[in-house]
Amino acid sequence: MAREFQRGHKAKISDLTQGTDLYVGVQIAAPGLTFDISCFGLDANEQLSDDRYFIFFNQPKSPEESVQLLGAQSGDTESFRVTLDRIPANIQRLSFTATVDGAGQMSQVGPGYIRIVAGGEEVVRYAFNGSEFTTERAVMLGDFYLKDVWRFAAVGQGFDGGLDALLKNFGGEVAEEEPAAAQPPAGGAAPGFAPPPGGPAPAFGAPAAPQAPQPAPSFGVPPQAPAPAPAPHPMHGAPTVAAPMAPPPAPSPYAQPGQPQAPQQPPFGQIPGQAPGQAPGQFPGQFPGQGQQPGAPSPYGQPTPPPYGGHPQGAPPPGMPQPGQQAGAGLQAALQPYREAATGQRWTPQNQQLMRVDLAMGGASVLARQGSMVMYQGKVDFGYKGAGFAGRIVGNATGQEMQLMRCSGRGQVFLAEEASHLHPIELQGDGICVSAENVLAFDESLQYEVRRIEGHGIPGGALFTMQFQGTGTVVVKTHGVPVVLPVTPTTFADSNAVVAWSAASQVILSSQVRLRRNAYPGHSGETVNLQFRGAPGNFIVVQPYEV
Repeated sequence: MAREFQRGHKAKISDLTQGTDLYVGVQIAAPGLTFDISCFGLDANEQLSDDRYFIFFNQPKSPEESVQLLGAQSGDTESFRVTLDRIPANIQRLSFTATVDGAGQMSQVGPGYIRIVAGGEEVVRYAFNGSEFTTERAVMLGDFYLKDVWRFAAVGQGFDGGLDALLKNFGGEVAEEEPAAAQPPAGGAAPGFAPPPGGPAPAFGAPAAPQAPQPAPSFGVPPQAPAPAPAPHPMHGAPTVAAPMAPPPAPSPYAQPGQPQAPQQPPFGQIPGQAPGQAPGQFPGQFPGQGQQPGAPSPYGQPTPPPYGGHPQGAPPPGMPQPGQQAGAGLQAALQPYREAATGQRWTPQNQQLMRVDLAMGGASVLARQGSMVMYQGKVDFGYKGAGFAGRIVGNATGQEMQLMRCSGRGQVFLAEEASHLHPIELQGDGICVSAENVLAFDESLQYEVRRIEGHGIPGGALFTMQFQGTGTVVVKTHGVPVVLPVTPTTFADSNAVVAWSAASQVILSSQVRLRRNAYPGHSGETVNLQFRGAPGNFIVVQPYEV
C-alpha cells in the first residue's frame, strides 16, 4: 500500500522500496492552463552547476540516462524514469517542479499529486490542490536528495515567477531563445521499459520479459516552446520598500529606535505606576530575564518593542494618517504606514499581528508553527521538524503537540497566524511556561519540554504546558491585548485564559467542584482555576479570551 505523504514529510528510499529503478509520475491540471513539468539535477550547494541535468521537454534525458523524461503515461500528466544507482556523485538532489505556461496561478489547479512507483507498485504519493497556493506560478513538488542515502521529501513550496525564475533560483541562466530539439528519426523504437499508452505503471526494478518494439514515446517530438515567463521577483535581504517615499511621514506606531513617540502603555512585565528608575518588566525584587536598565541596548533577538500588545496611547491606530501627514497625498503616502520595519534586530514586529525574523542574525534556525509563513525574502529553506515517535506519544497524551517547521538559511521570514496578537519574549538563561497552543515560533537554541501541573479535585489531577528555557526568543500569540500580573499568594487565573507564566512560579489546580454539585439548578461555570505562588518577581500573562 502506498504511503500518503503531506507537505514536509521525508523518508529514506530504502524504507519505501529496495529498488533503485523508479518511476516518478506527476498529475497536475487546471481549466485553460498548461504546465511545464521539469527536473533539476542540483549539486551539493543546490545549484544547477551542469545544464545537462536540467531535464525538460527540450532535453529529455541526462548524459548517462539516469534521469529520463517519459511523457504522459498511466494517467499521469508527466512522468520520469530515475535510476538512483546511475546518478553521478556531483548530483545530490533531484527537484521535480511544475510551472504555469503562460498566464495563470497555482491557486487554479485542481487535485494533483506526485507519486513514486517501484516494481509496478506505487510506494508513496504526495497529494496537493490549489487551496495550498495563492499567486504562485511555479511549485517545487518533491525532491530526491542524498544525505548518507537517497531520500524523498514532499516539498509543495510555491514560487512566484515562472520557469525563468526557477532557473535563476537554482543558479541557471535563461537563454534568449531555446533552440528546438532535433526530432528523432521516423519509426524509432521506444525503450523497453516504457509502458504502452494507457497501460499500467512500469515495473521498474523487476526482471523484464522480452518485449516487442513499441511506437516512439511522446517525448520524442518536443512540443512548441512556451512563451517566455515574466521576470522573477528579485530576492534580497533589504526592506521591501527600498526607496524613500514622499511626502516624509511622521513616525508610525512601530517607529525605529531613537524616534520620538507618543506616551505609551507600560511595556511587557511593568505594572502601571512603576517607578522610572526600575528596569522595564521588573517587579519589586526581580523579574526573571526581563530586567533592562534605561538606555541600555536591546538584548539579543529582542527589538525595541512597542507596548506589549498595543499601540502608543494618544497616537492614531496603525493605518490611520499620522500627525503632520497629509491625507490623500497619493499612493505612496497611502502605503507609507504599512512599510516594512527593518530595525537591524533579529525579531521585529511589523504590526500587532505580523512578526519578521532575520535568519542571517544569530546563526540559529527558527522553529515555527507549520503554515505560519506569510512571505519571505532571500535564500530560505523550509523543512519538516518531526517530534519523533516518543514526542508524538507525549504530545498526543498531553495535548501539547506542536506541528513545527524549521526555517533556515539567509533571509527574512514573516510569520502570522489568524491575525493573533504576537509578542516576542526574550529569554537569557531563564524559563517561561507557555501552552503549545499559544506558541507561534522560537529560536531552535531554546530547550523545550512538556511540564506537568500538579493538582487535585478533577479527574486525572493534572494539566500540562510547555516550558522553554535557555537563551533566545519565543513568540507568543494571544487573542486580543493581554494583561501581565505579578504573582501573589492570592493570584488565581482561569485555565482557559492564562497564556504564560514564569517558570519559577509554583502552579497548582484549584477546584471548586463540591459534592452534589449537580443537585443545584446551576453554577458559576468557574469550577477549575490555576493558583500561582512564588517569590516576588514572578508573573502570569492572561488574555481577554477563553480557549
